[in-house]
Amino acid sequence: MRTFGITYDTGFTTAGTSTREPFDPSVVRREMQIIRDDLGCDAVRVTGGDRDRLETAARFAADAQLEVWYSPFTNGLTTEELLDFLADSAGRAERLRRQGAEVVFLTGSEISLFTVGMLPGDTFEERAAVLADPQRLRAVLPGLPAQVNAFLGEAVAAVRGRFGGRIGYASLPFEGVDWAPFDIVATDAGYRDAQTAGRLADGLRALTAHGRAAAVTEFGCTTYRGAADVGGRGDAVVEWDDRARPVRFTAPVVRDEQEQADYLRELIEVFDGSAVDAAFVNTFARYDLPHADADDDHDFDKASFGVVKVLGGGRTGAAYPGLPWEPKAAFHALATYGRSRGRGGADAFRAGRGGVG
Repeated sequence: MRTFGITYDTGFTTAGTSTREPFDPSVVRREMQIIRDDLGCDAVRVTGGDRDRLETAARFAADAQLEVWYSPFTNGLTTEELLDFLADSAGRAERLRRQGAEVVFLTGSEISLFTVGMLPGDTFEERAAVLADPQRLRAVLPGLPAQVNAFLGEAVAAVRGRFGGRIGYASLPFEGVDWAPFDIVATDAGYRDAQTAGRLADGLRALTAHGRAAAVTEFGCTTYRGAADVGGRGDAVVEWDDRARPVRFTAPVVRDEQEQADYLRELIEVFDGSAVDAAFVNTFARYDLPHADADDDHDFDKASFGVVKVLGGGRTGAAYPGLPWEPKAAFHALATYGRSRGRGGADAFRAGRGGVG
């Protein structure tokens, strides 16, 4: 694995709010340096639906000597609006690249699910309901790849007109992407769960069989006992209000930081043993799922993919004074792996040198 990275959320927008509030540039700058120096990451996938925030975080990532994967992740836009967003973002990414940064541009993320006009439904909830209904899904899937690829063809042309670096797209398996126009084949479906564990190796072989660099742009686990068995669905145990804020858990869950750390270690070993060029842990922090020390029923960090627990309420942590979070066991596991890459690579990590913590 050439590139070890992590995703970094600048704010996924839904229901008039954002998953990253507040967005404090001084905090972003410090977090990017920590991602480079303490986690030992080579790259960061900067995601979100605000153009200015994406550019700000990408610039701080480049300042920290990280490879920047500039990744618009929008919600609720029409295809025309998304095309405009991507073209504008490509120009911003190119300015950063011309200043000497190593920049990869992703022409959107999971667009069939989060963009209006591909799957039936005006809202994300309506489109997600189609995916959850096998009969409806069978009816719409045959026509979906043509829609996705028609849009991506336009997007690649618009982006290449403004951006001179490598281009990819953060895909979902059922989208049937034609990778011919791209430099990098990428998937957000890098999760392993109890149902897919036996198919992960085959999926990675298919990903790397296109004759292009291949990237797993998301993999991870939430922070409760049993979360490894549900993989990318780990946050489904949270009930949200109409402003996309967490309200309660839909079932009791027990905090288990070690399960998250072990899951990440195991998946990194799998990716290191494959032909995957890059892999990105999901995610550095979920600011919309804060930790509550004294109220387990509202410790929403248990459903967070973040490798740090956000404290909320204006509190700051002890490990990194002034920052509103504390590292989890997963943070330390990644830091151990990051250090191992500098002293012999993944073999040292697999041998268990350094341990977690």
